[in-house]
Amino acid sequence: MSYNPFGNIGGGGGAAASSSSSSLAAAPSSRLPLPPNSSSSQSDILASGLGAGVGGGGGVAGGLLSNLRHGQPVQQQQQRLQQQLQPNPNATILGGGGGGGINRPAGAVVIGSNTNPIGMPNTGGVGGPMSTLGGGSAILTGNNNGNNNTALSSVVARNAPNNNNNNSIINPAMPIRPPPQPTDELHSLVLQLIDRDQREGALLELSKRRENFPDLAPILWHTVGCVAALLQEIASIYPSLAPPTLAAHASNRCCNALALLQCVASHPDTRSLFLGAHVPLYLYPFLNTQSKSRPFEYLRLTSLGVVGALVKMDDADVINFLLQTEIIPLCLRIMESGSELSKTVATFIVQKILLDDVGLGYVCATAERFYAVSTVLNNMVGALASSPSVRLLKHIVRCYLRLSDNTRARDALRQALPASLRDDTFAAALRDDVTVKKWLGQLLSVVGPPDQSLPQGAQASGGMMGGGGGMGGSRLVIASVGGVGGGGGGEGVDLQ
Repeated sequence: MSYNPFGNIGGGGGAAASSSSSSLAAAPSSRLPLPPNSSSSQSDILASGLGAGVGGGGGVAGGLLSNLRHGQPVQQQQQRLQQQLQPNPNATILGGGGGGGINRPAGAVVIGSNTNPIGMPNTGGVGGPMSTLGGGSAILTGNNNGNNNTALSSVVARNAPNNNNNNSIINPAMPIRPPPQPTDELHSLVLQLIDRDQREGALLELSKRRENFPDLAPILWHTVGCVAALLQEIASIYPSLAPPTLAAHASNRCCNALALLQCVASHPDTRSLFLGAHVPLYLYPFLNTQSKSRPFEYLRLTSLGVVGALVKMDDADVINFLLQTEIIPLCLRIMESGSELSKTVATFIVQKILLDDVGLGYVCATAERFYAVSTVLNNMVGALASSPSVRLLKHIVRCYLRLSDNTRARDALRQALPASLRDDTFAAALRDDVTVKKWLGQLLSVVGPPDQSLPQGAQASGGMMGGGGGMGGSRLVIASVGGVGGGGGGEGVDLQ
């Protein structure tokens, strides 16, 4: 407890301390920034500390008033205080908690509690003969136990325990809340997705900053109406696919929505939910487009990114889902006719499917499926002979190497493997890539030289046992937008 010569114990603490005892002797005064429209001669702001009197609890810097001394009679203390304040009736005195305000003429603002230990009435409000603020937590961390207080926002602590009643703020223009946390900002942006008028801006902001929010995917998925809003953005593009009238602005907006779905697809807590809802099916019409314009190319590439994020997790459930929905024919089309980057992502998806045992068995189950994949790979190798891309060639070679792990596929590759992979066509391009050269060496070693009795590229008579079905039927057919993956829809494209 702090000693109070006025017979009142001050409570709480200020910026300098919280509840330790304080001597009133030689307690220094502290100056605070002047209020607006005041000069140093008109407004001296004195901070009280742990003592009592004009401030019983905590103050700003510690110390009561520099002219108050421990041990002096109460009446002398009162007279000294009156004399000090008399020349400056507009002075603002910050009192602590529990201690007292003092009756001042109109215009003087005494910040103290409503308890007056020296027998003087302490009445009035803002704009009246006096204003009071009880409690000692003027700035930082004291306890605030006054009643009917009026707080200046410039001196009220955010983290001070506040037990006041009927508090108000004189200057609401000055912020007293801390800056918003990232989580608050994230929740605000996610909620804006549900609002049509704010959705476009929220899509852009979240897609650009999605790496900064590790919990974005669960929040997106579990926020009511959020995923529905993203799917609404995707479905709104469908009428622009056929005939191809997609504008750049609409494509960018849809790509932002797809980028958020990619976060959901790659997060371990939402990936299974994403698959269970069959959300990737909403993207398949974009993969089935043929227009080479930039808006369509961006749309295909971003959609491939969502599927690529799924297969990157090496999850058997993902592979089963993609095989059941026949993603391979859609990827094969892009591998033949897309841009280099789209070809690379599509080939990567096929590679990840082949690296799974179920995926390899699916492709090698029938001759139609195997030769559909190997034919597209051969065509890509032929195109790369004139303009090599090491990044794309890496995935192609890895696909061939994985196919060679199947006995029947290995026998078929002995004749189907492109000659440009056997000679030195890509020697210069692969000079600095040790990994691809190693894979290519393993492939040639496993497959062996072609059978000279058969023409190069011919199908081995017994290498692959055809079994009907294939990918979507006896022929490899990629349906149009009306029905993706083998059934229903308009005219298909026969890749054989």
